[in-house]
Parts: sequence; structure tokens; C-alpha cells
Amino acid sequence: MWKIGDVEIGNRVVLAPMAGVSNSAFRLTVKEFGAGLVCCEMISDKGINFRNKRTLEMLYIDEREHPLSLQIFGGEKDSLVEAAKFVDKNTNADIIDINMGCPVNKIIKCEAGARWLLDPNKIYDMVSYVVDAVEKPVTVKMRIGWDDEHIYAVENAQAIERAGGAAVSVHGRTRVQMYDGKANWDIIRDVKQAVKIPVIGNGDVKTPQDAKRMLDEIGVDGVMIGRAALGNPWMIYQTVNYLETGVLPGEPSIREKMEVCKKHMDRLINLKGEKVALKEMRKHTAWYLKGIRGSGKFRNAINSCEKRQDLVKILDTIVEEIGEKEKLEQEAV
Repeated sequence: MWKIGDVEIGNRVVLAPMAGVSNSAFRLTVKEFGAGLVCCEMISDKGINFRNKRTLEMLYIDEREHPLSLQIFGGEKDSLVEAAKFVDKNTNADIIDINMGCPVNKIIKCEAGARWLLDPNKIYDMVSYVVDAVEKPVTVKMRIGWDDEHIYAVENAQAIERAGGAAVSVHGRTRVQMYDGKANWDIIRDVKQAVKIPVIGNGDVKTPQDAKRMLDEIGVDGVMIGRAALGNPWMIYQTVNYLETGVLPGEPSIREKMEVCKKHMDRLINLKGEKVALKEMRKHTAWYLKGIRGSGKFRNAINSCEKRQDLVKILDTIVEEIGEKEKLEQEAV
């Protein structure tokens, strides 16, 4: 048990905010596998302030998700503060997180996301105004720097702490790296040693063993898992169990994977309607099927599904054709 501000976090495993992925349907599915904290996908401050319908729908939080961190992004102080105030008063989020790491060009052009990494003074200014304007704890998710020549992770984290930030999550890559190359955990360690607020480590946590190594060697307060949880919420359960007991749970069966995929789909349908949900489930289903031999032949059929019943039928066929074969092979061993 540890705290971000006055919010108690039940364990050391945090689900990362992932754009286009971390909606309520995904978060709740992962939460049920034991995540101590879940984070929503980044939400535009201007979208909130203009009361854009689609943006406001992104603010939905299921009561079963708590504790939850809601992430906003923006490049202008007044706009960011107004959005934070709206989130503070009109959502049931537990924590307000500021995105300071998104590397994509359309966010950078708005002077938001990773653009902040070049200016510790702006970071202090922006974060302090948000902290003063809201009651919920304010955190920041950042990268270690812009490029190898501009790594201000320690200075930026210290600015966040001085400004009243309650915690900082650090992705061990630069903006230029995007999602490629190796995450630099040494700089995450430098940040942890430089501030007293909780530090959450992110980047290259692909297995439960990676999570334990990051906690043990880097000394972070929590580990943030992103891409490794896509189609694989068992990664969260395995990590929590391994950190708490030292025991590594086994892999789920194909039947278990397909049942969770269906549950995820139904939640997404309830959230966004069948038409939109089925389109989004194409990428999620591909992630659930990753590593299942023989599932590739279903890809085209999955990508043309427009009705719940059609995808359910395909998933059931995968269980019957591949899952039963897997079961027989295991029994033979």
C-alpha cells in the first residue's frame, strides 16, 4: 500500500494511459486482473473546455475502476487550468495527470505533450497553476527528455515536485526515440534519487520479472505497464502475484482468452455502440490472439465483422478448432 497525495494505491502495478486504447472498457477489464491504479487515455484540454461531445464521453469512469488517474494534455496555461478544474468538479477521477510525454507531431505542434520537456520553467509554471486550481492530487507523466542532447529528467521532476505535484511517472525513452530502442532505466533511477514524491517507472516492463527488477534495482514506487497488457490483462495479474508471493502464475488457456475478449467487447459495445465497438475490437482481438498458433487464418474474417454475433462466432470457432487441440496436446504431455 502506498499513496499518491491522499489516494491509496493497493499495489505497485499501474496500467499506463494509452491513446486510442485506455477507455473505460479496457481499463475495467485490466482492473479486474488486479492493477493497483489505472490511467485513462489522454484527453484534450480544449475538447473539455469546448464541451465537445466525444471528448466528454471520454471522461466516463465506471465506479469499479477506482483508484483512477485521468490524464489531460494542453500547451496553454489558462486552457489547461480550466480543463483541470472541470475534471476536478465534474468527474469521479481520483487523480489528475498531465501529459508531458506524448511524442506525436500533432500534439507537439500544440506545444503540448513532450514539447514541455525542453523547458523546466514552463513545467513549474503550468503544474503549479493546476495544483492551485484543483483539490485532487496532480501528477505528471513524462519522458526522460527530448533527445540525447536534451535530457532534463531530473530538473523537470524537481520542477514538478516544487510546483506541488504529487507524483511523477517517467518513461525511459526520449521523444525522438518514440517507442523504439531501449528504455534508459538509469535516468529513471536518477529521478527517483532526486525527488521525494513517488516515482513510477515506465518502459520495457515486458514480464513480471522486469517489473520486479525495476522495483528492486531502480527503487521506484510503482511500475507502469502499457503495451505488454494489450490483449493480455493476465500480465497484470501475473505481475501482481509475482511481486507479492514470488510465484509466477501459468498462462491462460485459449478458451479463457476468448472469454475475456468477449467481455471486453461487450463493455466496449455498451460504451460506444456496436458499430464503433466492433471496429475498435479488430485491433484488440488481434492482440488477444497474439501467440496463438493457427489464428492468423481468422484475421480477414475478424476485420470484416460488423456485428457482435459474428465476432462471437469466430472466437468460439477458435476455441473449438485451436483451443481443443491445445487442450489435447497438454493432456498428452
